[in-house]
Amino acid sequence: QVQLVESGGGLVQAGGSLRLSCAASGSIFSINVMGWYRQAPGKQRELVATITSGGSTNCADSVKGRFTISRDNAKNTVYLQMNSLKPEDTAVYYCYANIIDKSISRRDHWGQGTQVTVSS
Repeated sequence: QVQLVESGGGLVQAGGSLRLSCAASGSIFSINVMGWYRQAPGKQRELVATITSGGSTNCADSVKGRFTISRDNAKNTVYLQMNSLKPEDTAVYYCYANIIDKSISRRDHWGQGTQVTVSS
């Protein structure tokens, strides 16, 4: 059994900052890609940023220069530092991880989502 637990969402004014965290726990052998997706009301879930176990990152054009993804492999945790937030960043943010468990079975896992609301 593997779980992803997110924290750090909330309400912030435009121009402000938030830091999201997501910790993976359970029967984990190794974690490949970790990342963040978001879904705004009435829209499809979209990629925000991903990071490999080696530290290579990828992020959406809409957040480049404002959001930074990082991870602590020892803690099985991924972070998303969000600066210069805009009202259009308002969404539910979901943590993602591609995990190989101790039965050597690889699958995608998702967190429960954390709300980020940016007021203008």
